[in-house]
Amino acid sequence: MSEHRRKPPQPQGGGRAAARRGQSGSSSGRRAAPRGATGSPSGSYGPGDEERPYGGRAEARRAAQRGGGGGRRRAAEPGRAGRRAGGASGPGRGRAAASGKKRLIDYPRCDRDGWRRWMPSWKLVSGLCVAFFGGLVAVAGIAYAMVGIPDVAKTATAQNNVYYWANGDVMVATGGERNRQLIDLAKIPKAMQNAVISQENKTFYSDSGIDPKGIARAVFNMARGGETQGGSTITQQYVKNAMLEDQSQTLSRKFKEILVSVKVGAEVDKDEILEGYLNSAYYGRGAYGIQAAARAYFNKDAVDLNPGECALLSAVLKGATYYDPAGATSIDPAATEEANKRRALRQMQDTLDKMVEYGRLDKAERDKYPGLPKVENPRSNTQLGGQTGYLVDLAKASLIKNGIATRDQLDQGGYAIHTTFDKEKVEALETAVTKVYKANIDPKKRPDTDTHVQFGGASVNPESGAIEAIYGGADATKHFTNNADVTGAQVGSTFKPFVLAAAMKWGVRDPEGAEDQPLSERTLVSPKSLYSGQNDLKIKNYDGSIWMNEKGEQWRQENDGKQSLGDPPDYKIDLREAMRESVNSAFVQLGMDVGLDKVKEAAVDSGLLEDSLAGMNYPSFSIGVSDPSAIRMAGSYATFAASGKQRAPYSVTKVEREGKTIFTYKVETKQAFTAKVADNVTDVLKTVVEKGTGTNAQLEGREVAGKTGTTDGNKSAWFVGYTPQLSTAISMFRYPDDETIKNRTFLEMYGTGDQETIHGASFPSEIWHDYMEKALKGEPAKKFPAPEPIGEIINDDPPPSPTPTPTKTKESSPSPTPTPSDTPTDASPTPTETCGVFDLGCGNGDSSGNQNGGADGGAGDGDQSPTPTDTATEGDTSGPGNGNGPGGNTIWGSSG
Repeated sequence: MSEHRRKPPQPQGGGRAAARRGQSGSSSGRRAAPRGATGSPSGSYGPGDEERPYGGRAEARRAAQRGGGGGRRRAAEPGRAGRRAGGASGPGRGRAAASGKKRLIDYPRCDRDGWRRWMPSWKLVSGLCVAFFGGLVAVAGIAYAMVGIPDVAKTATAQNNVYYWANGDVMVATGGERNRQLIDLAKIPKAMQNAVISQENKTFYSDSGIDPKGIARAVFNMARGGETQGGSTITQQYVKNAMLEDQSQTLSRKFKEILVSVKVGAEVDKDEILEGYLNSAYYGRGAYGIQAAARAYFNKDAVDLNPGECALLSAVLKGATYYDPAGATSIDPAATEEANKRRALRQMQDTLDKMVEYGRLDKAERDKYPGLPKVENPRSNTQLGGQTGYLVDLAKASLIKNGIATRDQLDQGGYAIHTTFDKEKVEALETAVTKVYKANIDPKKRPDTDTHVQFGGASVNPESGAIEAIYGGADATKHFTNNADVTGAQVGSTFKPFVLAAAMKWGVRDPEGAEDQPLSERTLVSPKSLYSGQNDLKIKNYDGSIWMNEKGEQWRQENDGKQSLGDPPDYKIDLREAMRESVNSAFVQLGMDVGLDKVKEAAVDSGLLEDSLAGMNYPSFSIGVSDPSAIRMAGSYATFAASGKQRAPYSVTKVEREGKTIFTYKVETKQAFTAKVADNVTDVLKTVVEKGTGTNAQLEGREVAGKTGTTDGNKSAWFVGYTPQLSTAISMFRYPDDETIKNRTFLEMYGTGDQETIHGASFPSEIWHDYMEKALKGEPAKKFPAPEPIGEIINDDPPPSPTPTPTKTKESSPSPTPTPSDTPTDASPTPTETCGVFDLGCGNGDSSGNQNGGADGGAGDGDQSPTPTDTATEGDTSGPGNGNGPGGNTIWGSSG
């Protein structure tokens, strides 16, 4: 048999003996000879040979190569045995083998080479895991033993928040008291208990008190810096409500909350937990606990609540800001009364359905509650009567919106809130409104015209942006919508100054240029520029083409009283005069020439909020179809008073807590317009008060600039004006407070106050005058800066008729008298009809039936702007006051 096939003899003295010999040889300084070094041609040991294991793989490989193929395999086996026995190649393993000691943690591993030395063994990994989880259990056990069970009764009291007037006097101490009464579970209706359990935690009576999935979501959100989520079970929410000493949203607090929840779930009876939760939960309106909530929403004791009312209160627990049917626009403009009612009804019905599904309510009983129950006025605190409630709401909303304090933190109290409100000015504004109302508005005598009349107002300091006074309504405990804030009332022609400012800042576009032109291609506009004041003006695009919507319908702009103003036959009128007389057609066309995007930009730059502005789909954007608040209108006009410096309106100057100042307001100034632009706008608006529609606002010995505004359908009227020291906006409208009226909307004011029509030049300007006279008493009379000349006079001399080109199939005639070819028989002209941008009479003077049916006439400022339901929209050109004349399709009804 071949030597290579012969089974090699077994090595003698292997295993532990070999290891001992290796240690002995190592200690005597002798080095073991490699296998095969004995002279045996096969590389095997003879009967009397001493086994000398190889020191490493390299030596074994060299020996195997010397010994041949079969010997290579035989040579490797004793080498492996030697390594297992403790033979080492390397100082670390040599020392370990030499000492004969085992390491507690064999890492890096002494019996491996290369990267394998750094791979931990399964014993090491499992040992570490056991130690880690054991440590966690030990820590959790210690923490569990240390935490206590919270007492919800201790959360029934809290400090007040103190609000201060601008001069440092106390306005009111309120808002931090806890409106809470603890009652036994037996006095809480079973329907309320079942509503909360069905909606929030259907396994309440069987779970351990925590929801692992909810906890994982909360931890994940906190770890990535997102918003945390509340407790997922009733037990967790109860614990959260009771842990007043720490309301921070951190991982450590969440861990503590989990431990307390586990302990409460294990040691406290479920009924006691449910009672504590319902007595500690926040239901909005300052009400903590079910008894306080029953009183706040329904003016009854909790024991008397029916299943529908219980389901609504259960819905409110999701967040009173968005589920209180009364709304909370002071906190979030999206939380309107209508939107909140929709959300609350949807959640209430879902709760009732789940109660039926889980067998906690009879189907016949559930069907008794198809709609929202009637709720009480949200304000019952007499300290918040008059204007105080509106002032407090405005300050609280500022703190919450700016991240200074959360609603929960404000409810805990302890804040000293210093406001910008001037007590004397607030009282003067309320007095001025009350005087006009009592003298002119008589709902009993004229129920059809004088009911639901409301006023709003705000004053802003141009030098700082401080809101010094507001008028939110007759009484904050009776009328809970703040009329100084967003109401939905359109501003009408008080929007025209932004059109003029845009024309002075960016200029009109070159009719031969692109739609989006840089400033270098535009022409800045002088107040002396001439535009057509013709009634029923056919509005053109900046390039002279007739504006048409997607249906090919034109826009014809109507003036107040359907009067044409300016010098006939083309009715040219300069922009100063057009502002003085509030000529709609001139400013609608100016807005088209400048670009509605620039008009919008000017409005936003001045201080209006972008989300309060209407869309730019129609030319009427320039004459006030938007609905900014009185606060923002006063603030935007203050930008003109401050020569173009814009400062955002604010209501809180400083906030303190526990003797430390945690917030101080810093005024930020932006240059919205150059002084040249702003001062020229002011100079034009002075004309309105001196001899225009705003003469009622004149103040003896003081310069006043301002603008009147009335909307389409006579549904709102405004006066916004200013002196160098103070800017004030006054609004008037009719809107029902009665929640039982379905589909509430703004009502017309024809005949209100025994007036044929209501406009900005009437009651609003009277209120403005009476208030400003008192507000500025004792202050020096200041003058506005003299304006520098600006821009060029546009449309001074009409250019000659354009020469026909292949792209222009119809010439514009400079003659103001329409010819048969200029008078279309169809109100929808062909797309090729164009007019030069400066040809003021082009395409107008049509008396063949293209009559603008928009706003009815009216005395005074001539400002009519459509409400959203009256404005022509895509696919709908009908509406109140709109109609088609015999001449064909025309867009009707939008006016300034």
